[in-house]
Amino acid sequence: MPEFTPNNLISGRLLTRNTLLNFVGQASPLVTALFAIPWLVAGLGVNRFGVLTLGWIIIGYFSLFDLGLGRALTKLVADKLATGRGREIPPLAWTALFLMLLSGLVGTVVLGLLSLLLVRDVLKIPEMLQSETLHTFYLLAVAIPVVVSTAGLRGILEAYQRFDLVTAVRIPSTTFNYLGPLLVLPFSQSLVPAVSVLVAGRLLFWLIHLLLCFRVVPALRNEISLQRTAIRPLLHFGGWLTVSNLVWPLMTYMDRFLIGAWVSVTAVAYYATPYEMVTKLWLVPFALIGVLFPAFTTSLIQDRARVALLLDRGVKYVFLVLFPLVLRVLTLANEGLNLWLGADFAQNSARVLQLLAVGILVSSMALVATTMIQGIGRPDLAAKLQLAELPFYLLLLWWLLSTFGIEGAAFAWVVRVVVEAAVLFYLSQRFLPTRTKIVRRTTLILLTALLTLTLAALLADLAIKGLFLSITLPAFALAAWSVILTPAERSAIRKHLKLATHSVGGNEKL
Repeated sequence: MPEFTPNNLISGRLLTRNTLLNFVGQASPLVTALFAIPWLVAGLGVNRFGVLTLGWIIIGYFSLFDLGLGRALTKLVADKLATGRGREIPPLAWTALFLMLLSGLVGTVVLGLLSLLLVRDVLKIPEMLQSETLHTFYLLAVAIPVVVSTAGLRGILEAYQRFDLVTAVRIPSTTFNYLGPLLVLPFSQSLVPAVSVLVAGRLLFWLIHLLLCFRVVPALRNEISLQRTAIRPLLHFGGWLTVSNLVWPLMTYMDRFLIGAWVSVTAVAYYATPYEMVTKLWLVPFALIGVLFPAFTTSLIQDRARVALLLDRGVKYVFLVLFPLVLRVLTLANEGLNLWLGADFAQNSARVLQLLAVGILVSSMALVATTMIQGIGRPDLAAKLQLAELPFYLLLLWWLLSTFGIEGAAFAWVVRVVVEAAVLFYLSQRFLPTRTKIVRRTTLILLTALLTLTLAALLADLAIKGLFLSITLPAFALAAWSVILTPAERSAIRKHLKLATHSVGGNEKL
């Protein structure tokens, strides 16, 4: 067992490695889905596959019944580690897991009671599938406590920066979401056995998480107790996260509902398709912030100056990775959509894709600031900001959608994320130990990026677009190396490249 200290929990090498592991763990389901979904559609049929998809969505939504306790547990365990109070972790962890089990059981009851209404009245399931779907939803309801408490066990591992273990379980568990039903297809096309296999898989992976927590924190195995004094801080922190988790989907998905109600279902397809495509870029910041969250908590206690360093590098690295990708998407939006979905989609969705890509870049950088604010113990600020902006966003969305159609809806979304990012960076600056140049530098970088992206969106000829990319991408690489990266970061990159070259050379000699 390694010795856990604040220094080795926030070391740059460990955080970099964990970010890469987290990215691989979150991206792997996309690869599996690409190959498994056609087989599932062919084996189950379109209607049953649609019900299975709804089941995945319902399980994801009802995971809100963790009440933010998984993230709260990560925060409080990281606090204990940073202050050398590791002995207090077992009762804290068991208290959080007990609360999550109770809230998960509430979710089971709620979904169980709503299942009949959902199947017959809300989701309009065909009559021939209603009985099968109802039993499927009951099975999913039973799985909610397992899903919710798994988040708590994963939170313990993340507090200890054991993303190697988290990823080792996440890849097979998320892959099993697609492969599990495939294993049943040779024997039955019914959803009930397919979902039964999924529920059994969830239980198995819950047990694996528990055993890994026993390995990382051996005291958990022997010190099973509850701590009444831990309930209030857990619920306080988790409660504000729950507010964010409830409001954020409203601002994320409300535009599609309003487009369907005020424009047409066809317009929803033209809007939602580029949205689903470009939001996959969120994998980059999500992989990073999962690692940074406990690191911010630990750094606040041990070395406040490192909070600023982590914020600066987090924002910077997200920008360096995403900007060239967003620039390509923006420049070739029309051609890409034409090749993928045809000229009709390209004509109606290209501008939407361009606007949403800009919003993804800005929001990805803002996610780092949000994570810092939550990591230092102020999740209420992010939640209050989202509550305050919701009515203004809905009004802006209504006006722009009514006036400019789906392009107006996309622009409203961009305006919201830009304003939100500005406020978040201002708030994050207030908690840094000294006045830093992070906000000013980030503003300058974003303004330069937005000007470049605007120019890319105005180009029409494919040859000119190719020339534009051949100039701007090398120029960006040069600016990133000589201006954005610090001398210490350039030195570290050279060192890693040298080590990698020597390693490859050594392997070739073998």
